[in-house]
Amino acid sequence: MGSAPEPQELLEIAVTVARDAAATAYRMRTEGVSVAATKSTATDVVTAADRAVERQVIEALRRLRPGDAVLGEEYGGADTGPTGPAGVRWIVDPIDGTVNYLYDIPHSAVSLAAEVGGVVVAGVVRNVTTGEEWTATAGGGAWRDGRRLRCSTETDLGQTLVATGFGYDPKRRAHQARVVTELIPHVRDIRRLGAASLDLCFAAEGRVDAYYEKGLAAWDLAAGGLVATEAGLRVGGLAGAEPGPDLVIAAPPALFAPLHDRLADLDASGGP
Repeated sequence: MGSAPEPQELLEIAVTVARDAAATAYRMRTEGVSVAATKSTATDVVTAADRAVERQVIEALRRLRPGDAVLGEEYGGADTGPTGPAGVRWIVDPIDGTVNYLYDIPHSAVSLAAEVGGVVVAGVVRNVTTGEEWTATAGGGAWRDGRRLRCSTETDLGQTLVATGFGYDPKRRAHQARVVTELIPHVRDIRRLGAASLDLCFAAEGRVDAYYEKGLAAWDLAAGGLVATEAGLRVGGLAGAEPGPDLVIAAPPALFAPLHDRLADLDASGGP
């Protein structure tokens, strides 16, 4: 098996594919969109655009790198792909923020990341409506429109603007609402914007100071998590755990511990 490709090479592919995918999503939104199916609950919707965009991404990656694996939100593992340290797996969320997309709220994105040997090394998040685009490579920094991103320098939890999100299961939402109710007196304010990848990118450039959420899948986290990390945020879970479905916290180093401890006290990773 050959050597692993360079992160920049993978990023260039990701950007090309994501831009085309976002253009398709934008066109389909202007033509009108409706619910094609539901997933975990009646409010967890899938549109025809979600499926069409993911198929487009998979087909493009098969042309450009036919031996790679692909993990997508709508179709799962599209290919077996290679194994070993040089193996590449692509992780795609065709439209992150599907409910925003359905309602024509301009906060949804195509998210595409590349893993090598199980480690995310390149990623792009592109807002479907605005065209804003965030990119990162492992060790190469996080960028938007040619500007290198640095996270917030806030050090006081009480002055921290925190983004979060809610799941689709009503019982989980009720638990998450209780966490927010208890957290909000201890921070500047809360924002619930509806697209995890964009929340992480907003944190990367200080549009919000920090972010946390329970229930993220790999496609929610992969590209945005790399952008956040490369912008200087600490991205982790509770009690030293890796970020994942139980909880993701992304915060500047000075804020991570106080936010982490508050969320641990509030059982933010608990509930359904």
